[in-house]
Amino acid sequence: MGKPHPIELRVRVVAFVEEGNSHREAARHFRVSPRFINNMMILRRTSGSLAPARQGHAPSGGKLAAHGKWIAERVADNGEVTLDELCVELAGRGVLVHRATVGRFLNRLGLSNKKKPQGKRTVAAGDRIGA
Repeated sequence: MGKPHPIELRVRVVAFVEEGNSHREAARHFRVSPRFINNMMILRRTSGSLAPARQGHAPSGGKLAAHGKWIAERVADNGEVTLDELCVELAGRGVLVHRATVGRFLNRLGLSNKKKPQGKRTVAAGDRIGA
């Protein structure tokens, strides 16, 4: 995503239009799109400010932030739970998410849901056969 236009340009554009020039004249003069001019005028009229909106995701942590403790406990209780199973259980709790979202959330928690086939599991040094 690109950066928002500088506040100085926004102020100059709005002042130019408020002097009596049309939106299209302002767009040609400042070499921006007519839609940008329209958006700035709407923003000024509705909020009284020309500051750009915050970009990116909300700092809340997403849909799963409120369920983090439950997810961590669920994975700790049953380390063999799959992403699809977690998605189904979360849907039962009223949270509809994609399996990739659950995977990223587990990664942020430092948990892994990677499985190894039964014969390829690591064995502790004292548990080795013949040791």
